[in-house]
Amino acid sequence: MFNTELLQDKRILITGGGTGLGKGMAERFLELGATVYICGRREEVLTQSAKELSAKGTIQAFPCDVRNLDAVEAMFDSIWSTAPLDVLVNNAAGNFIARTEELSPRAFESVIGIVLMGTLHCTMACGRRWLKSARSGTVLSISATYAPVGSAYVVPSAVSKAGVEALTRSLAVEWGNRGIRMNAIAPGPIPTQGAFSRVLPRSDLEALALERNPLHRFGTVEELANLAAFLVSDGSGYINGEVVRMDGGEFLQGAGEFSNLGRVLTEQDWRAMKPKKRSTP
Repeated sequence: MFNTELLQDKRILITGGGTGLGKGMAERFLELGATVYICGRREEVLTQSAKELSAKGTIQAFPCDVRNLDAVEAMFDSIWSTAPLDVLVNNAAGNFIARTEELSPRAFESVIGIVLMGTLHCTMACGRRWLKSARSGTVLSISATYAPVGSAYVVPSAVSKAGVEALTRSLAVEWGNRGIRMNAIAPGPIPTQGAFSRVLPRSDLEALALERNPLHRFGTVEELANLAAFLVSDGSGYINGEVVRMDGGEFLQGAGEFSNLGRVLTEQDWRAMKPKKRSTP
């Protein structure tokens, strides 16, 4: 199925594409013939990732904070000035482990702004352009296994991802008859640099996560990238409004991926994981 022309001539934007899952998807899409655009807040990281991946195909980086609607619209205008997109991948995310009563309104705003509002901004900016020109397109969003049921200690993320899934299912119906497909992937734990250590800060917590998984292993970036490639390809053209869970069966063991942390984390652990204040740029 994954021949080198699977995504030939497809133009794909990946938000949060400079690191982690986004970068992994960018690499796989390039290998399968796509032209790839990546965006994110850190220009240096984006530029370096684009440089690393350029040997595999055509890739371009756009510094953009998806929380900023004006910045998002400007990015889409720039892309469309060359040619329309075929695929949007909403991957940009933010998350941290914390006791909910200790979170400030700014902490909620930060995660909701990136995950939910960022997804909404990009989806609407892209979708409106497709609809205006009667052009078909595909949107793939990255959700989380706890989105339908919630999870303790990641409440801003759970709220946001639930909204992303509602958006996916709603627009799948509203836009489907105009040629726009909406789907999502809900991955279980996948080790990525930086993000994984923030939600599983101790080695014994990783062991606990492995123990609860029926396959007794974590997923890989390559596995997610392959699933994403299928879902944005023409081979999945009759899949619309679905959230594909990819977690080795972990969800079936019990809801709330992080809910057990209240029994195992110490006060020192909680203090160490408090979100660090960032200065306003």
